[in-house]
Amino acid sequence: MADRTTKSISIGADRAAIMAVIANFPAYPEWAGQVKSAEVLSTGADGRPERVRFVLDAGMISDTYTLAYTWHDDELVSWRVAEPGKMVAELDGSYRLTPAGSGTDVTYELTVDLQVPMIGMIKRKAEKVIVDTALNGLKKRVEGR
Repeated sequence: MADRTTKSISIGADRAAIMAVIANFPAYPEWAGQVKSAEVLSTGADGRPERVRFVLDAGMISDTYTLAYTWHDDELVSWRVAEPGKMVAELDGSYRLTPAGSGTDVTYELTVDLQVPMIGMIKRKAEKVIVDTALNGLKKRVEGR
């Protein structure tokens, strides 16, 4: 199993407000820098997306792939590759939301594995850029509403 990149950030909102932004995949290109498009392919009984096709351009990692999502109320959402792309073999991750004071701590974990060989240090840097951009974009999107 590949190493995971983990980072946390505090957001001045409740879990429901944050999870609503996370679940709004068509809006990702507006705040998640590397995501060029996100199309919901199917939803679950709770109305939340289950399968989403992404077009990603993260510099050295550019691809189209589909992720399968599992939602645990407003506490946790996790995902895994349902249909790999030409470059992305594995893209497993999660957002864990924990109440903290007047806001919420959001922890993002991500594991990326590619179809093509890449030096571990470069892959970890790409993971870090994806995680940093996603958390900072999420914070700005939620708090700017």
